[in-house]
Amino acid sequence: MTRIGGILAAGLLAAATLGISAQAKPLPPLVLEHDSSFYIPGEYVDSPEGKVPDGAMYVHALIPAKRTHKYPLVMIHGINSTGSIFEGTPDGREGWAQFFVRAGYAVYVVDQPARGRSPYFPEIDGPIPAPAESRIQTLEEGYTAPEVYNKYPRAHLHTQWPSDSPLKGRAGDPVFDAFISSSVRSIPTATGVSERLTKRAGALLLDRIGPAILLTHSQGGAFGWQITDARPNLVKGIIAIEPAATPTYPPSGSSAPAYGITGTPITYAPPITDAKQLARAAQDKPDAPGLKRCYLQAEPVHGLPTLQGRPIAIVVSEASPLADRIHCVSDYLKQAGVPNDFIRLENVGIHGNSHEMMVERNSDRIARYLAGWLAQHRL
Repeated sequence: MTRIGGILAAGLLAAATLGISAQAKPLPPLVLEHDSSFYIPGEYVDSPEGKVPDGAMYVHALIPAKRTHKYPLVMIHGINSTGSIFEGTPDGREGWAQFFVRAGYAVYVVDQPARGRSPYFPEIDGPIPAPAESRIQTLEEGYTAPEVYNKYPRAHLHTQWPSDSPLKGRAGDPVFDAFISSSVRSIPTATGVSERLTKRAGALLLDRIGPAILLTHSQGGAFGWQITDARPNLVKGIIAIEPAATPTYPPSGSSAPAYGITGTPITYAPPITDAKQLARAAQDKPDAPGLKRCYLQAEPVHGLPTLQGRPIAIVVSEASPLADRIHCVSDYLKQAGVPNDFIRLENVGIHGNSHEMMVERNSDRIARYLAGWLAQHRL
C-alpha cells in the first residue's frame, strides 16, 4: 500500500467510507448484561511470608446486553497507569471501555500484574525506585501541557487537554489533579518482569474468554506482541496506541529493545535464542524529515511468524513526544513480514492530541475512528 504523509492510504479510505467524524450518530445506551471483575491466578512462589500467587492479574469485565461484535476487546494500559485510564476521563466523562461497550463489544480492562488492583510482591517482582524527576514535571512537560514547556518538536501542537482552567494541564488544574491522582509507580521496564508476567497472565485470560482483539497503550504495546506470541490463534486483531518499545537509533534506554519490539524473547524464524543473534542496522536516513532513524534488522532478516495473519493498527497522535519514532515499530514489523496500518491521527483529521489520547477532549472521536478501523477489518 502507498504511504501518504506517514499513513497508509487505506487508513484515509477507511475514514472516508465509514463516515467517521465528530458528528457521528450517538451510540446506544449503556446497557450491561453484567459488570464484574475476576482475577487471573498467579503462580505460587516462595517468599518470606510463605507461598504467594505472584503474577496474578485483575480483570474488569463489561459485557453489553446486546453484543453485536463476535470478538471482545482486551485493553492493556501503559507504564505508571492502571486500567482506570480506559474506564473514565479525569474531567468526568466515560472512557473507551464504555464507548466500545455501547458500540456492542464485550470489554475486558486489566491492571497489569504487580500494578493497581493486581498484587505486587517487592521481594519477588523487584523494587520500584523513585522516579528521577518529579512526576508532576514529567506529566506536565510530556503529556498534559507540553505546549507550555515546548520540550520536543511537536509539543506546540497540543490542544486537546480537557480543561478550561487557567492552569490547564498543570498542577492546580482540577482535571490535571484528578489525572495525576491515577498515576502509580511501576516496576522498571528494563527488568523485563512486567513483560514476562503480563504475557503469562494475558495468555491465560484469552484461554478463559476465547478469541479477542487487543488494544494496548504505550508500555502495554510490547505486552500485546508477547501475548499474541503466546496465543497466536486467539488474537484476532491488535490496535497498538503509541507502543513505547520502539526500535530507534541511536540506542538509548528503552528506545532499542533487545528483541526489536520487546525486551524479552519473542518467536523469530529462523529462531533466535539470544538477543545478540539479532543483527541490527540503522537506517541511512529517516523515513522523513523530523523523524528518528529506525534501528532495523540487518540481513539476513528474521521473521516474526506469530504476529502474522491478523489486522494490526499502529496509532500515533499529532503532538505526542513519541510522534517522531513510533513509525519505527511499523517499519520493523513490515521488515519481519508483519503487515500493519500505520495511522497518524492528523492525517485522518484528528488534531492536537498527546500521548494520553484516551483521556483527552476528543477521546470519543478517536474511539469512533478506531471503531471504523475495526469495522473495515470485520472485527
